[in-house]
Amino acid sequence: MGVKNLWDILESCKKTLPLHHLQNKRVCIDLSCWMVQLQNVSKSPFCMKEKVYLKGLFHRLRALIALNCSLIFVTDGSIPAIKLATYRRRLNLGSEQVTHNERNLQKVTSLRRNMGSEFSCMVKEAKVLGMALGIPCLDGIEEAEAQCALLNSESLCDGCFTLDSDIFLFGARTVYRDICLGDGGYVICYEMADVEKQLGYGRNSLITLALLLGSDYSQGVYGLGPESACQIVKSVGDNVVLQKIASEGLSFVLKKKGSKKQGTLSKCNNKENSLDQEMNVNGSEYNLLRDDQLLQVINAYLKPKCHLADSDAVHRTLAQYPFQRAKLQQICSQFFEWPAEKTDEYILPKIAERNLRRFCNLRSTSSNLGLKLPLHEVHLFF
Repeated sequence: MGVKNLWDILESCKKTLPLHHLQNKRVCIDLSCWMVQLQNVSKSPFCMKEKVYLKGLFHRLRALIALNCSLIFVTDGSIPAIKLATYRRRLNLGSEQVTHNERNLQKVTSLRRNMGSEFSCMVKEAKVLGMALGIPCLDGIEEAEAQCALLNSESLCDGCFTLDSDIFLFGARTVYRDICLGDGGYVICYEMADVEKQLGYGRNSLITLALLLGSDYSQGVYGLGPESACQIVKSVGDNVVLQKIASEGLSFVLKKKGSKKQGTLSKCNNKENSLDQEMNVNGSEYNLLRDDQLLQVINAYLKPKCHLADSDAVHRTLAQYPFQRAKLQQICSQFFEWPAEKTDEYILPKIAERNLRRFCNLRSTSSNLGLKLPLHEVHLFF
């Protein structure tokens, strides 16, 4: 999900960083994206029954805890009205209803998610596991990636984990797309500063690419491939491109569009581009949105419904929560049938490693102030 072909466009800005890059950082996690990723690894009935996806989450979390990485889960709220057409199309609810909704966005309200679905139950399990590990969860008003982006843009976290490329359009600056554990563990990172410097695309340019190529909020311009879309956006410039769309609509695209036909970009193995990938790129209908629809899409990216940085919900999430050893033992016994000793064996060394890192940080700060903290007086376990 997100903007079609955007990960491919940003490929040259991709960085593979060692896992310890996350040490001492505060990171928010688009929880639904992680659960989809972990579920796809273990889709068999046996794996679902054994909750392999939840075990995978547990091992990710304990690796990050050991690095003294402060984590925040962020979950999706209601489905935005502007996204309902895409949502129903993916559920195969019929093109007639989809077309009707796309033409009447102003009459549609957001839709509450089915909290009793199998996937929603998986997310609830993840939240319970997280709280036992001292990881808070911020339930978004609508899009989780938009809430993550707000936290990042307001410097309330150092980066965001998500698979949804539209997080950049919501204002995120540092995005982690993937994580690999074990020896040689790493994270895949994208920095908006690199996108701006290397590719010349600011936030406004990326929103324009979404309008041209298609996203969760609109289908894009038929007949326009990623190469042409990028050329058009660069020719206009980030500072004025949205103003140009507001005044002219997307009609300027047809003036700039060359006669060369654009083929379909090869499919990529990621959550976003595998959905709704094939476009009628050689068709004669451009499917241009009306001016009012364009403004709705632009505003959806520039002004998403989120908890504000100074809201009580965000303040509660930024508080430090304790590791609950007994609670974690109970959860692992219930979900994984682990004895308490096995749970302790997995998590206590990681908690000790985290506390040691915290002590080192504290001692370094204290040393700068002329104070000394003896190591033998510090408890390494909560």
